Order: sequence, then structure tokens, then C-alpha cells
Amino acid sequence: MKTVLVTGGVRGIGEAIALAFLKKGYRVCAAYSQDETSAKKIAAAGVETYRVDVSEEKQVEALFAKLGKVDILVNNAGVSLIKQIQDVSYEEFSRVMSVNMGGAFLCAREAVKGMLDKKSGLIVNISSVWGEVGGSCESVYSASKAALIGFTKALAKELGWSGIRVNSVSPGVIDTPMNAHFSAENMQEIKAEIPMGRLGTGEDVARAVVYLEENEYVTGIDLPVNGGFSIV
Repeated sequence: MKTVLVTGGVRGIGEAIALAFLKKGYRVCAAYSQDETSAKKIAAAGVETYRVDVSEEKQVEALFAKLGKVDILVNNAGVSLIKQIQDVSYEEFSRVMSVNMGGAFLCAREAVKGMLDKKSGLIVNISSVWGEVGGSCESVYSASKAALIGFTKALAKELGWSGIRVNSVSPGVIDTPMNAHFSAENMQEIKAEIPMGRLGTGEDVARAVVYLEENEYVTGIDLPVNGGFSIV
């Protein structure tokens, strides 16, 4: 049985991805940082849950020591920051980078150690449409997600000869708690900019991740899942 680890895997996009792999009969593990209520809910469905701050090296190393070898890693854990650049502190900048990019680096590093032994494995990094085109008042968040796309492409080149594939998925505006701060009026304005006329769902993103798992000749790509939002 394959083992899947989804970071930030107890709610929103991460929850949808974890449940999608659970339906495929895999052993699914979800890492989370705070939301105990959501963790208990998904655990009841059959997902193993582990409380971890993915930006902390020792915690990530301890997690992988518990899990053993991971066949599929989905780096979904992330934090957002909506502020104009002149109002962003270096502490805030560092936190976004250490979770969104640093966490992906630490988890990938540990996962690859086991994947190299098996000469197979898949890493999927969850980026964002803002990592592709940039978002006003989200410069730091956009930078962290753009870094994930670059990390994906470089790692795919580095690891392809070892049988390990690396891809990223860039969701658009998804109907999750992370976007709950938008007003109803803001949401209508956003929908008007999306050619498909609706927000995405966690399940839309999960299907993209499953596709990347099933197609064994796809590596080094960034797959947009945004209803056409990034069409130029």
C-alpha cells in the first residue's frame, strides 16, 4: 500500500486531496499545525493525523521518522499575507517564506531520502495563480508561491533520473476558509474575472493532483486549476 503525506491536510484544499487519495485505498497521512477540530474530523474518516509545524526542521525530521518511507508527498501547507509592501515586517515576510517555501523544502528533502532507495516517488507542490502572475497587496505570498514553481522545475530535473517525479499545481480562487475574508461583493467581482464564472473547489484541485499521480510520464510541470483566471 502506498503512503501519501499531505501537509496542511485537514481542511480546505488539503482535506480534499487527502480524502481523494483515501478513496483510492492509500494510506493517507495529514500534517497540520493548529486546527484540532478539523484534524479529529478527518481522522474519523480514516486519515492519520500529525501535528507539525513544517517550518521547524526538527519537527519535520521527527515526522518522517514516524511515518517511514513516503511514496507521495503533497506540499500544501501554507499561510497567506495581504498587505501593502510598506506595511510588511521582516518577521511577517520570514514567516510566509519559512512555511510556504521552507516547509516544502524540508518535507521534500526528507521524503526524497526514502524515494531514492525505491527509485520512485512523486512530489506535488501546491502553488497559486499568484505564483504565476503575481497578486497586488500579496507580494510576499506571491513570491513564496513563485519560488515553489521554480523549486518544482529544478527538482524535477535533478530527480528525474532517479525515477522521482516533481510537479506543481497552481489553484486560482478556491472556495476555502483561506478566502473567507472576502466580502460577498468582492466575491462577485472576482467571479466576474473568471471565464468559467465560478470559484474553484478543493475537489477541483484534488482531481488535478490525482491526475499527476496517475500519469507517470508527467514531471516538471505547473498545472493551473483556475477556471481560466490566468488567461492573458
